[in-house]
Amino acid sequence: MDISNTEQEQAKVLIQALPYMQKYYDKIVVVKYGGNAMINDELKQAVMSDIVLLSLIGIKVVLVHGGGPEITDMLNRVGKETKFVGGLRYTDKETAEIVQMVLAGKVNKELVTLLNRNKGSAIGLCGLDGNMIKVQKMQSSIDLGYVGEIEKIDVTIIHDCIDKGYIPVIATVGCDENGDVYNINADTAASRIASELGAENIILMTDIKGVLLDKNDPQTFVPTVNISEVPYLIKQGIISDGMIPKVECCVEAIRRGVNRAVMIDGRTPHSILIEIFSNEGIGTMFV
Repeated sequence: MDISNTEQEQAKVLIQALPYMQKYYDKIVVVKYGGNAMINDELKQAVMSDIVLLSLIGIKVVLVHGGGPEITDMLNRVGKETKFVGGLRYTDKETAEIVQMVLAGKVNKELVTLLNRNKGSAIGLCGLDGNMIKVQKMQSSIDLGYVGEIEKIDVTIIHDCIDKGYIPVIATVGCDENGDVYNINADTAASRIASELGAENIILMTDIKGVLLDKNDPQTFVPTVNISEVPYLIKQGIISDGMIPKVECCVEAIRRGVNRAVMIDGRTPHSILIEIFSNEGIGTMFV
């Protein structure tokens, strides 16, 4: 039987990917899912198929998600104004209930359904399950209402799901010692979950290529950043605005023992596979 050029190329790709499969086999990779890849249906399908593929070859993927646009949409539907204080969403008691309903309900179960439809085996969780994420009210000069900062994370239930062959899909809400529900920054939650799990890698999906020395010039892309350089890059305005908390989460993950932390452009189809199965990767890696 004649072998086509396409089949030969497919075989070469698999052989080239083999060292990376071996490197990540039986290791935990945390993916923080957000940005355009969470809204665009084609990109969403690519992300789900990537995660299922990684799971099938023995990589333990944990998917952590937010859902800001969906929360805003639901608030608009119920006629509740979205209020921002200092650029951050103010979360009153009613909004916190809507956040819980949207993140732990609608968004979480849609992702679980998509993974299962792609022949994966996913299970939905949120920070309330198994007392996973304990929080306190965020201490800041601006009162943001029911926005929490993480006090403690118990990953027992995540390990239980992984050990039984499931892909945990985690919505980032938590509760305090009184049982009140709080909204949590999804990047921060993903970083802390990755460190508590002893993850090999955390991948933050964003809507940018990575760190650029000149934000208007893609040719100034920086593939690797030492975390000691981050304060200087922030001071120079190279890392600015919404990138700062994402980068700080990568830095925190590395400091807490995660081996690799990477920001990738989720607008590129199959960006997760490119990052995992290539030496150069696709985003900015923090070391």
